[in-house]
Amino acid sequence: MLESALKFIKEICDHGFTAYIVGGFVRDYILKVESNDIDVATNAKPKEIKEIFENSCLPSEDYGSVTVMKWGIRFEVTTFRKEISYVNNRKPAEIQYIDDLYQDLLRRDFTINTICMNFEGEIIDFLGGQDDLEAHVIRTVGLAKERFEEDCLRILRAVRFATILDFQLDDSVIAAIKEKKYLLKNLSYYRKKEELDKIFTSSKASLGIQLLLQLGLDKDLELERLGEITKTDSLIAVWSILDVVDKYPFSNNEKSLIKEINEARKLNNLDPMALYRYGLYANSVAGYIKGLDKKKIAESYQNLVIHSRKDLDITTEEILSFLKRKPGNYLKDIYCDLEHEVLYRRLPNQKQEIFAYLQKNYL
Repeated sequence: MLESALKFIKEICDHGFTAYIVGGFVRDYILKVESNDIDVATNAKPKEIKEIFENSCLPSEDYGSVTVMKWGIRFEVTTFRKEISYVNNRKPAEIQYIDDLYQDLLRRDFTINTICMNFEGEIIDFLGGQDDLEAHVIRTVGLAKERFEEDCLRILRAVRFATILDFQLDDSVIAAIKEKKYLLKNLSYYRKKEELDKIFTSSKASLGIQLLLQLGLDKDLELERLGEITKTDSLIAVWSILDVVDKYPFSNNEKSLIKEINEARKLNNLDPMALYRYGLYANSVAGYIKGLDKKKIAESYQNLVIHSRKDLDITTEEILSFLKRKPGNYLKDIYCDLEHEVLYRRLPNQKQEIFAYLQKNYL
């Protein structure tokens, strides 16, 4: 990956421009962590990048960036720039192209994300990012308050980097987060969830949750149940506990699943009816939240006499014929009764036994 990245920026330089790998890829390279996140900073303007690379795409909003796909790798190429002002504590209202790497780095969020590499593989570090990597500290470029006022997403990014890298937040960053965390109300729930997902799926997720709580971000993020999370191996389990589907964006499938998990949590997840009604996955997640043995839940599910209504050894037509009745809402009650009796093994799942049960109870 490094060889391809160096080859990519050299191609830009061969056209008379300067270009550097910057940000996460260089940071992770120094930390000896595998990374597919390749950002490039250059004095070439977007249209000039498009002339160099045919397979490139300008975003709908002009922030001086171009996405280039080459050798199956995604490169985000951004022109050196100044950001004149910001809108809603989130996006730059106006940008100004410049021809100065150092000035471009001054607009960035954290020092560890300002380390650069030229096409010869040499490290360029104007702002002490390597020192902060060695010290395991997250420090902003310039005043933390100003960085968070410009873009409040940086508050969650600070927590995310501290979580994933197992770094400490600089004292100035902690103070600024506590002072400016109210700005998170200006951040879309989509962006908040995007960062929270990365925190919750990190191998150090429990540290991230503790950090969110210590900083009081649970209130500003409207995550009232954050303190209830004790296990973090399952993202859907975390969001089920948080139960914020009325605020945060989820697919219809995710909403339905979270609803089922939360209903299953109220039941005995080894009980045949609970397993039958909510299925193996919802019961497994519900059981995981409650500390139950997943293997026992799986075994109990596999041992169910039936797993769906179609497994009953009788059809609707046979029931109607036997009872000599027309279809109606009463069939739902009969099926519920049969499922219940079969699941608890009081009624064998055999046609003649079911007929006998119908004879006794419905004729």
